[in-house]
Amino acid sequence: MVGVRKLLFVVVIAVLAGGWAWSGAPSGRAAPDARATPRQEEAPRRSSEKRATRRPIHASTCPDGLTGCRSVRGRVLFVESVDPDGDGDLHVVVSGGDGITGPGITSVDVAPGLRPRRDPRIGDQFSAAGQVQRGSFGQSQIHAVEVHLRRR
Repeated sequence: MVGVRKLLFVVVIAVLAGGWAWSGAPSGRAAPDARATPRQEEAPRRSSEKRATRRPIHASTCPDGLTGCRSVRGRVLFVESVDPDGDGDLHVVVSGGDGITGPGITSVDVAPGLRPRRDPRIGDQFSAAGQVQRGSFGQSQIHAVEVHLRRR
C-alpha cells in the first residue's frame, strides 16, 4: 500500500517536473554569441556521451493470441525492488510510448521469474510487453510476459 503511494507520488512529480521543463522555462545558460568563432577542434567524447549514443533497446513484443497485450519502451523513472506484499515482483515506471498508466508513463509489474539479474536503475532503458490489467489503486499497468533491460 505504501509502495504504491510512493509510486504514484513519484509519477506525479515526474509529470509535473517534465511539464515545467518543457514549458520554455529558462535553463540558466546564456545564448550563444552569433559573432563567436567556432572552435577548430572538438573535445574528445566522454564515455558517458558515447554510451548515450548507443542503439536503442530491443522492443518487447506481445505473443500471438494474448488478448489485451501492449508493449512499452523507454527510460526508467521509478523502481520498487521490494514489493510491500512480499510476493517478490518488481515494479517499474517507464517514460515514453503512448502511456498506459498516465500521459507518457507506464507502470510495469514484473513477476519474480522474469526479473532481470540486476534490477533496473533510474535512467536505464527498459522494454516490456504483457496484458494490461488493473493495479491495486485501479490504475492500468502492464503485467509483463517479456522484459528487456539495458543499463546506462
